[in-house]
Amino acid sequence: MFEFSERLKALPPYLFVELDRKKAEARARGVDVIDLGVGDPDLPTPSHIVEAGKRALEKPENHRYPSSAGLPAFREAAAEWFARRFGVKLNPATEVVTLIGSKEAIAHFPLAFVNPGEVVLVPTPAYPVYHIGTLFAGGETYYLPLLAENDFRPELARIPEEVLSRAKILWLNYPNNPTTAVVTREWLAEVVSFAREHGLIVAHDAAYSELYYEDYLPPSILEVPGAKEVAIEFHSLSKTYCMTGWRIGFAVGNPELVKGLLTVKNNVDSGCFQAVQEAGIAALSGPQDCVAEHRRIFDERRRVMLEGLRRLGFEVYPPKATFYLWVRVPEGYTSAEFCARLIEEAGIVVTPGNGFGSPGEGYFRIALTVGKERLEEALTRLASLNL
Repeated sequence: MFEFSERLKALPPYLFVELDRKKAEARARGVDVIDLGVGDPDLPTPSHIVEAGKRALEKPENHRYPSSAGLPAFREAAAEWFARRFGVKLNPATEVVTLIGSKEAIAHFPLAFVNPGEVVLVPTPAYPVYHIGTLFAGGETYYLPLLAENDFRPELARIPEEVLSRAKILWLNYPNNPTTAVVTREWLAEVVSFAREHGLIVAHDAAYSELYYEDYLPPSILEVPGAKEVAIEFHSLSKTYCMTGWRIGFAVGNPELVKGLLTVKNNVDSGCFQAVQEAGIAALSGPQDCVAEHRRIFDERRRVMLEGLRRLGFEVYPPKATFYLWVRVPEGYTSAEFCARLIEEAGIVVTPGNGFGSPGEGYFRIALTVGKERLEEALTRLASLNL
């Protein structure tokens, strides 16, 4: 009998593993499941990226160990993309590092800067990995509730001084998963000022920066003057270019923060497969009309579901970014009860809000990762429940 370590025992059940189990049970019963649970885009990777990856597979030099830092050409492509998109110049050699998807870097980053017993400030509800990375580093998570009355932004002024004195990292994620909330450059400037005052590292997960709608354009925290003194930002090609399975992203920002993350990566991974990096170069440097088309498709789905859910009486937080909807559960249900009823009686999988943290109780998240016809079918099934 082998016993798990205390750090594994302390882990909460990983939310999406539980969702997979429930989906499998429903399908085993013969249910036609409409899966609106996990944020994995259904659109294929654009063909010019796939073709670049195919060509790169044929190169023998790509079959060997890559550098943990990534190909210089990929880091240069990331820096050039960043300059075009945000107007911020980066040194590819010291301010950019290639990632095996942003999830691994988010989990690894606390290992570089957090000592046992030190505090990491983590928003909630949120992507579970901010807390998990803290736990693995021996840190202590202090949760910052994201509430509707504050537009799902943390109230930094309410963090106790005793906590701030031990805090090392402040995690942010805008556009936000799961709430879909967005922020302005002016608000990010307040965060940078707060971090400089209290000696904090700001770690900003910007995975959804390119999925925006209407008149909103998500800012980078690095657009704020002085942000490079305190901040690192994590970007992913997964959502922007529908490359979730390829596992590639990049982190940018303060050279010491980038170096710390790279030092961890040097010791725990062998870098991103170079053929995938060449596909990533094609994504970042090639035509961007595919990204605009992805936005158009997700925006159409967003409008269908917003209109349909409101017609059925649901209260929906209006998203200006991401491919999610953050929805209030009907009165009389907990998040878990309502989501269980949806899968059992309607064959619809959505994510209970409390799975992202206790302030998510009373909400559920919809991922717009199926076609419009399936979304309309989901609305029809919802209507039949007479909620």
